[in-house]
Amino acid sequence: MDNYVISGRETLGIEFGSTRIKAVLIDENCNPIASGDHVWENRFENGYWTYHLEDVWCGLQHAYAKLNEDVLAKYGVKIKELSSIGFSAMMHGYLPFDKNGNLLAEFRTWRNTTTEKAAAELTALFGFNIPQRWSIAHLYQAVLNGEEHVSSVSYLTTLAGYVHWKLSGEKVLGVGDASGMFPIDSESGGYNEEMLDKFSGIEAVKQYKWNIRDILPNVLNAGENAGTLSASGALLLDPSGTLEPGVLMCPPEGDAGTGMAATNSIAVKTGNVSAGTSIFAMIVLNHPLSDVYEEIDMVTTPAGKPVAMVHCNNCCTDLDYWVGIFSEFACASGSCLSKPQIYDLLYNKALEGASDCGGIVNYNYFSGEPVAHLQDGRPLFARTQNAEFNLANFMRSQIFSAMATLKIGMEILEKEHVEIDCLMGHGGLFKTKFVGQKLMAGAMNTPVAVMETAGEGGAWGISVLARYAAESNGKTLDDFLNDKVFNKYNSYAVQPDEKDVSGFKEYMRLYKAGLAVQKAAAENI
Repeated sequence: MDNYVISGRETLGIEFGSTRIKAVLIDENCNPIASGDHVWENRFENGYWTYHLEDVWCGLQHAYAKLNEDVLAKYGVKIKELSSIGFSAMMHGYLPFDKNGNLLAEFRTWRNTTTEKAAAELTALFGFNIPQRWSIAHLYQAVLNGEEHVSSVSYLTTLAGYVHWKLSGEKVLGVGDASGMFPIDSESGGYNEEMLDKFSGIEAVKQYKWNIRDILPNVLNAGENAGTLSASGALLLDPSGTLEPGVLMCPPEGDAGTGMAATNSIAVKTGNVSAGTSIFAMIVLNHPLSDVYEEIDMVTTPAGKPVAMVHCNNCCTDLDYWVGIFSEFACASGSCLSKPQIYDLLYNKALEGASDCGGIVNYNYFSGEPVAHLQDGRPLFARTQNAEFNLANFMRSQIFSAMATLKIGMEILEKEHVEIDCLMGHGGLFKTKFVGQKLMAGAMNTPVAVMETAGEGGAWGISVLARYAAESNGKTLDDFLNDKVFNKYNSYAVQPDEKDVSGFKEYMRLYKAGLAVQKAAAENI
């Protein structure tokens, strides 16, 4: 890439993650050539996990500016023209707007567990699982709460849909992200008409002038034209005025869809597990499930294929705090180890631990966890009196804790005989080579592979989807990914180790037994 010349045929992908907004620029062959990012954090205000909208735009502009700095340093110019752009973000949540485009309530993110009554009633009405995170659950809970703003709702969207709307003027959403707002009919590719009718028929909903069909974004499949970057949108993204408008935009997607694209996990019997602030597994189904499970979300790939999703609110946050403590100690002792080096040291130490963590158990619940049927969370570390309490077992329990709730949901798919050839891993848990991959393979009792591109994550995934929109040429998304993108990237699969499999089973026995302690901690601390 040393002799690469910026031509204007590049594609940009930007993803709003839970803790980082990342921008990735790729060339015509989908190779990453530059990147930039911005760190941000959610806030807990007025009983809701939220981000302020001004933080969305400041973060977007900062990430794009850092990308431009990288491009300037490498290639001597700034970005002026682009072939296509894509935006993705955390799925689900609640962003209601009035007819003038004003936000009517705080942005209620996926992390909130405040819609239990609405989710349960809609699940019973639809005969289809509606998780607490879903946009329709948030809307209906606001109806049940009698919240004043509901009468003024004119548009409801996700974070990715909001950014796309403001930059293009188009009220659209990719089918994968839309499937976390309202159930999708995989045959038609749009929202489920029967369920739309059932929602409209609820007495409490009938009092409002709006119709659910009119306030949801239009659904688009991967590869479809989702509009172009407007002049005002170009200035929102690049206040310097260098970036030219008119750039093709692909359908905005959720982080689940970009994870599937980034790991080539959109074909039947493929799956991926994303492990960062939250952890979720996406399995493209080879047959329908026999029942409705509140632990399993039914969503879609960016191309509309049915997917079983196990989504857990908590993953690496608690683990990161513990690594921070060790980093602080290292600094106090005069050590020159960097935080990434400390991560690698501690992760590798976990491989030396007892297969079952030696009587140590950790609960990583910063927030409520619907898969474990817990409304609230408190990080909690416990051990038996005769536990083998050492650093290796401690770190192994931390990593196992990040996977434990996911396993509860995956056990349901095992009973449903859902076939998985291999899980593709990506996200922070897999940054240290081999460790997270090996322990995940044992925990899920299935091969786990990590690709060379795993470090680029969802931002690269949405840039690839934007590239597909620019040059699909009649190809299916499967063919495009196989022929254009992943034919040049290597992946390495780790097979389950029987000791890890049996050890994790024993850890889960203790983990499940102690969930009552976690519940009591949340109620009393």
